[in-house]
Amino acid sequence: MDQQSPLKPLRASDRESANRYYSGPVTDHFDGTVFFNPGGTPPPGFLQVLRWRFAGGKTSWPKTYASPHDDHHPEERVEGTGLRITMIGHASILLQTAGLNMLFDPVFAERASPVQWFGPKRRNPPGVRFEKLPKIDAVLISHNHYDHLDLAALQRLAREHDPIFVTPLGNDAIIGTAVDRERIVTGDWGDTASLSPDVTAHFEPIHHWSARGGTDRRMALWAGFVIETPGGKVYHVGDTGFHDGINYRAAAEKHGPFRLAILPIGAYEPRWFMTPQHQSPDEAVRGHTLCGAAYTAGHHWGTFNLTDEGIEDPLTALDEALAKHGVAPDVFRPLKPGETWDVPL
Repeated sequence: MDQQSPLKPLRASDRESANRYYSGPVTDHFDGTVFFNPGGTPPPGFLQVLRWRFAGGKTSWPKTYASPHDDHHPEERVEGTGLRITMIGHASILLQTAGLNMLFDPVFAERASPVQWFGPKRRNPPGVRFEKLPKIDAVLISHNHYDHLDLAALQRLAREHDPIFVTPLGNDAIIGTAVDRERIVTGDWGDTASLSPDVTAHFEPIHHWSARGGTDRRMALWAGFVIETPGGKVYHVGDTGFHDGINYRAAAEKHGPFRLAILPIGAYEPRWFMTPQHQSPDEAVRGHTLCGAAYTAGHHWGTFNLTDEGIEDPLTALDEALAKHGVAPDVFRPLKPGETWDVPL
């Protein structure tokens, strides 16, 4: 496992081609310069982005979208085989089990953007305010898009909680600007990281991409996580395209069945543009079935307006998909900020 991916300086002449986040051997998903999805689809190019932005299909969101579970104060620990998930907002999730507190993709910023004066703005505050977080032991970051990686939040977590930070290859070069690099654990797909004597995180493939700006596309890896606990396994996906269900089947074969899957259900329209990177609610339900999850929590909706669908369209589409595929609504629950779910064993 690569603990210290070096941050390499760039000359102006090689800024577009060299990888300034990660240096390593060629693999089936790294060509020596950038990462890619094997047998998959590359991210959309600049002309496709312009076509989408000027197509005029975006549904307006309300300025605020309050949660009935707002400002939740979690318990300090959940021991043994208990498994509790609490939605903070968008893709930021608190998972508690076996006496361990894990945060996934924590974003507490007002905007999912490189600047706080422009970009997608929160429609609701974090469902758990930062100061009400329990002691955080591990922070898992799936990839480096701004709605999943908030450097200011990571810096504050490092200062006030001193957790370990677990992230795919290359992201340590970014996160290491805000936290002690010795507290960062990186991994490639197939690697593992120990979170406690009883809990292990596995890095697993998803179909996505990465970038913090216009010149670093796919220079850092993206990943899902399988969390192996005394109370069963949890499959967490921050972002993914459905990719014909390939990664869901692989996760089921390698790790399944799962007590809980945590799957994105939002930011999926228009489909011609979003299909390679964000699954639809129907695809999320199919993924739930393919990976063999007993229960699934839906996230990545209702906080940041990133794409064309309306703020509650994912809920309507999810209800339709659950009925279509014969999955009970109490098995696949879309969580609102501050909402907590004690997942049955």
